[in-house]
Amino acid sequence: MVSESVFDAAKDYIRDLFEGDGSGHDYFHSVRVHDVAVTIQATEGGDLDVIRLAALLHDADDRKLFDSADHDNARRFMDDNGISDDVQERVVHVISQISFKGKDSVVPDSLEGKIVQDADRLDAIGAIGIGRAFAYGGSRSRPMHVPGQGFLEDMDAETYYSHENTTINHFYEKLLLLKDMMNTPAARDMAEGRHRFMESFLEEFYAEWDGQR
Repeated sequence: MVSESVFDAAKDYIRDLFEGDGSGHDYFHSVRVHDVAVTIQATEGGDLDVIRLAALLHDADDRKLFDSADHDNARRFMDDNGISDDVQERVVHVISQISFKGKDSVVPDSLEGKIVQDADRLDAIGAIGIGRAFAYGGSRSRPMHVPGQGFLEDMDAETYYSHENTTINHFYEKLLLLKDMMNTPAARDMAEGRHRFMESFLEEFYAEWDGQR
């Protein structure tokens, strides 16, 4: 069993790792994913230690933020804190499967992976998801919206990673798709309200953009 002090150390580690990040993939994102994953696990089950470690470390080697191979940052933390090789491999396996990759996204092959993926995707939708989308777009100097600029559908992983578009189009290319990609019943329930909030936001956004209210 992993001691609580290790999870505290993981939070300190990612706080330092993400210091100064303004893209929405920051310390607080990882903590929220952890907290939501714990909430889902209480209903769905699964190995809580693996879920908590994977949730806290899931962005420690994110390709958008770091140039690291084979989950170097996550492995370094687990090595330094005495996590067994077996648990390390399970954690890294979970992390390797959770990213959104357009139509090349995978459904994790473990319950732990499904839960962490759900928690990560839940943080990409709803009120916080909206805030994160605009934070990321701003960090990459992307426009909020360009009338008439279309969005892409059915992107493969290569296209998704290389494609740049407006923040509003990102809703159609990813965020509005996530509700129907949840793995667990608990996450599907949580996603419903967050999805409706995004739909309401878009309706208001377009009305304000067009000067209607």
